[in-house]
This record gives sequence, structure tokens and C-alpha cells, in this order.
Amino acid sequence: MTARRRPENSLSNRASHDRPAHTVDMVFSSRLRWAVPAVVVTLAATGALVGASASAAPTDLAPRTAQQLLTDLASAAPQPLSGTVTETADLGLPALPASASGTLGPLTLATGTNTLRVATDGADASRVALVGRLAEYDVVRNGAEVWTYSSEKNEATHITLPDRPTTATAPLGVPTTPAEAATQVLAAIDPTTEVGVADAVVVADRPARQLVLTPRSAGTLVGSVRIAVDAATSVPLRVQVFARGAATPALEVGFTDVSLTAPDAAQLTFTPPAGATVTERRAPAGTDRPTGSAPTDPATPTVLGTGWGAITVLTGVDPAALNGTAGGASTQLLDSLTTRVPQGRLLSTALVSVLLTDDGRVLEGSVPPAALQAAA
Repeated sequence: MTARRRPENSLSNRASHDRPAHTVDMVFSSRLRWAVPAVVVTLAATGALVGASASAAPTDLAPRTAQQLLTDLASAAPQPLSGTVTETADLGLPALPASASGTLGPLTLATGTNTLRVATDGADASRVALVGRLAEYDVVRNGAEVWTYSSEKNEATHITLPDRPTTATAPLGVPTTPAEAATQVLAAIDPTTEVGVADAVVVADRPARQLVLTPRSAGTLVGSVRIAVDAATSVPLRVQVFARGAATPALEVGFTDVSLTAPDAAQLTFTPPAGATVTERRAPAGTDRPTGSAPTDPATPTVLGTGWGAITVLTGVDPAALNGTAGGASTQLLDSLTTRVPQGRLLSTALVSVLLTDDGRVLEGSVPPAALQAAA
């Protein structure tokens, strides 16, 4: 098979919209945004990341307390950067069907080890390129303009976001840098979280201190999270998420190389290649809603609970897409990843549970499956 050429302004060549059309994309687009330098979906998909370059712990760093590291992260100025990120997901999912796994995109981040090249100006322009052997999947944001592009399909999607300061920095729901992944993890801190420090490490040839977050509640699948914080700039260099009782990360996102300087502006723009199919889509529901106001769209997610045990509920989903009558590759993938339960279909991984009910709801959280069934 001859691979389509990558766009001339791709990162590789330089060394969300409506709810997803397929149910399976929707399943992974919320919690797996932790990983994706999403990303997909997560990523889809600015630096979200096993495989990060790490060596012996540095010995000359002055100690910092956990509170000091939290303050460092909160007060650090946005940092222009570019580099390579490795993302590894070991969530206990079965092998994806060939019809799904053969296409490079947000779902690729759900299993295995993946390489992404990221760049950001530290403000409102960023790019993440999910790199395959013969193809590339790009997510480019410059202000209110967001593009996604699949070189395999030569298809591009253009989204215009509301020009508001409250617009999310990961418009497609997936972080593209460890900084975005760290932001989402830190948002889960509540009074039940134990915050500590671990030994310093070297990530991408840069000394880093480690912040450790450990939920005390038994109502979450998350055992602990480690964030490697650059000693000089307080930029997150790596995020590791451990399932409860596990000794190795279920999800890891980290830089293997990074330059903390402004990238070439050309890397942060996108023009569809000649002959590409371009689709225009609306901004995600709720992105133009003032902070704190109640959702008016039934498709806008609501949240039950707080912190690590929070459950997100999306309503108004087409039941036909959830009960196996949607047809095509989406149904095949859904069948392979989920099991039937009285409420509908259940997907269970080491870190995330998702329940797709027969009455058109999607419930997800880093909680045991029983918690979702009770909430439903």
C-alpha cells in the first residue's frame, strides 16, 4: 500500500466539534484525554505520555516540599516548547480489531506505545502530530481555528471555536503535552488526596523533581500519579498514572526530547494538502457557555461527585449506536471492548470504566464498574 504524503507543514517533516460520529470514539474521548498529547482523542489529541527518556536521579537539586512543587506548577508561566513525546497505555484492553487499529488516530492511543511530536507557543497556538510508520495524524490549533488531518485518508476537519477566554486549551478533549495532562490530574485533587514527593529523576536529559498524588479513597481505580516537574522551569516533563495496587504505570506520557524555546511559527499553522477532503464542524457543545452557568444542551456532560471518584454523564446519545445496531467497524469495535450488563454495555479498564446505557446515556469515571451501574 502506498502511504499518502504528509502535509508539507507537518512536524515530522520538520525534525472537538460535534460529538464524534462513532460511539467508540466518544467512549475514549474523555478519560483518555489524560494521555493523549490527545490526544485524541484524546489528543484527540499539547503534551499529555512508558518510554520517556530517564536516567539516574540527579543529586544536586535542592529539596522542595510537596506544597512548594504544587505552588511551582500553579505559578509557572506558559512555556513555549517543542519536542517528542512517548505515550504508553497498558489499560488491560483486548487487542483492537484490524478494522479499527489499522487507522492512525485518537483510538491508536488506547493501547501500546505511540510517538507524538508536539509544539506550542505557550499561548493559543499548538500542534501535535501522532506519527505512524507510514502516516501521520495532526491536530493544529491557532487561536480559534482548529484543524485535524489524517494523511492516511487525506481528510481534514476544520473547527472554529468561540472567541472566548474560557475556551478549553484542548478543544478536542485530549491533552497534547504533559502540561495539559498534569493540569487535568491536579484538578482531581481533593481533601482525600495525599500529596508527597519522590526521588528526583532525569527526563529528556533534564533534571526533574517528582510530585506524587495518592488518592486515599477506595472509590477510585487510580492508585497514584507521579508528575516529573522540570527543576529549572517547573514545566511538567512526564506524567505516570498507576492503577490501584500496580507497580508499573497503566498510563505514561513523557518527553523523550524537548526544547524549551519558541518553535518556528510555520509549525503552528496548517493548510490542507491539495486534493484533501475538508469537513467543517461546529465547536463542541458548551464551549461558548460562560464559566459556571448551567448547561442548556442535553449533550453537555454533567458531573456526579468530585475528585477522583467523579462520574461524568452524557445524555442524549443515540441508543442505536450503543446497542449494536449502528453497523460497520464502530459496532465491531464496541462489541470487542464491552460486555453486556443489565443497563447496557460496560467497558472496564485498569484506570477507567465506561457504561453505555440502552436509554442513551454514557457514564464514565476512574471508578469501579459497580459505581457506574449504581449511578445509572
